[in-house]
Amino acid sequence: MDYDKLKGVIEGLLFISGDEGIDAKEISEITEVSEEEVIDLIEDMKADFRRAGRGIQIVEVAKAYQLTTLPEHVPYFERLATSPGQSTLSQAALETLAIVAYKQPLTRSEIEEIRGVKCEKALNTLLSKQLIREAGRAEGIGRPILYATTKEFLEHFGLRELGDLPEPPVNLDIEEARLEASALFGKAEEPTND
Repeated sequence: MDYDKLKGVIEGLLFISGDEGIDAKEISEITEVSEEEVIDLIEDMKADFRRAGRGIQIVEVAKAYQLTTLPEHVPYFERLATSPGQSTLSQAALETLAIVAYKQPLTRSEIEEIRGVKCEKALNTLLSKQLIREAGRAEGIGRPILYATTKEFLEHFGLRELGDLPEPPVNLDIEEARLEASALFGKAEEPTND
């Protein structure tokens, strides 16, 4: 594989590894390229990003590489986060919210087991929009955080109580579940006039 393709693969791996990052050894195992070569490629990518004036950078935190935004762009991100037009929820957030609404209280790992993918970003979005809350700790190893919906969730979706949620369909495949979540929580995509 040529260097440009390897850089593309590494960039993709950094992207999907998210906040957890990925270390050079794991990248080496996945790409079947030596760890030293992976490190050289990452250093080259850092320089490429700087030269091109990209809005992202590669940083190393606790021996794991991550894609992050540039610190000098923070004022723009703050404006985006506080902009009133940002009331939409991603498909991942909608799915996560539906799981919490129907199965609460439950832990992040239980949500991830149901969805089959990581949900940390979706949970953070839902917490920041005050649609879910931390509802205590589960018993067991590590005492993970339990999540549940909030009063704001009920208000946002016009529900008197959780019992007003429609019955979940039985034996639903994932595509149908996504359609159901969109139909049920479609109001989340419309700005509220509060």
